[in-house]
Amino acid sequence: MISRVTIAIVATAMIAACASPQAQRVERERRAATQFLERQGSIGDPGRVAAADIAFAKMAREEGQWTAFLEYAAPGAVIHGVNGPIPAQPWLAQQENPPVSVAWTPNTVWSSCDGTLAVSFGRFQEPDGKVGSYVSAWELQDDNSYRYTYDLGVLDDPQPVRQPREELPEDAIIVPGMTAIEGRVADCPKADADFPEVPLLSTALPHRSGSTRSDDGTLQWTWFQFGDGQRRVTVQWLRDGSVQEALNFSVPAAGES
Repeated sequence: MISRVTIAIVATAMIAACASPQAQRVERERRAATQFLERQGSIGDPGRVAAADIAFAKMAREEGQWTAFLEYAAPGAVIHGVNGPIPAQPWLAQQENPPVSVAWTPNTVWSSCDGTLAVSFGRFQEPDGKVGSYVSAWELQDDNSYRYTYDLGVLDDPQPVRQPREELPEDAIIVPGMTAIEGRVADCPKADADFPEVPLLSTALPHRSGSTRSDDGTLQWTWFQFGDGQRRVTVQWLRDGSVQEALNFSVPAAGES
């Protein structure tokens, strides 16, 4: 079973030149990676999830931030605010798009073996230059597309010190929109194996929580809202025959550092 897949996501500007030798090479490599995963018994495709996340961000820039959030939301999707998750569609329908959208890109995607559930983790930047991290959960829909069911974004506190821009040579070639994304697929359960249950994370602190598990049980994500205002998202999955933690993203209460 493959444990790691590194995926190159190419910007729309490059994809448009689909007849170019480089685009054809990228497509051949994508097909080869997909075929390899299928031979290993996995149909999880973190590359498709990453592509959906990037297309989501592109739509936000071009058509409006909240327009894109509404378009890519799955039925029943929630956005995790400071007081807990709220239903996405009713809230988004009342929002006006800001003049400039937040920009973001994923850097890691964890997928269940069967591809029914995935979680992306990445970085975002607000129009004023402030940066932060986000977590989005994605579910495979009946039309074979991915839509987010959960979203949490939080600014860094404190903000990182801005570094001066590097001076580039005049003949430097820059390919905008290309980023390397780590795509990882959970182990697939064997037909004759006693597959373990993915345990829920327990805590002694007063809290509310919600959890979603993939159809094959190989990946589960859980959100927490603690009584003191802290928020947390965890991802657990099957690796090397045991349930392991892939992500534990904790957000302090507002006003804490």
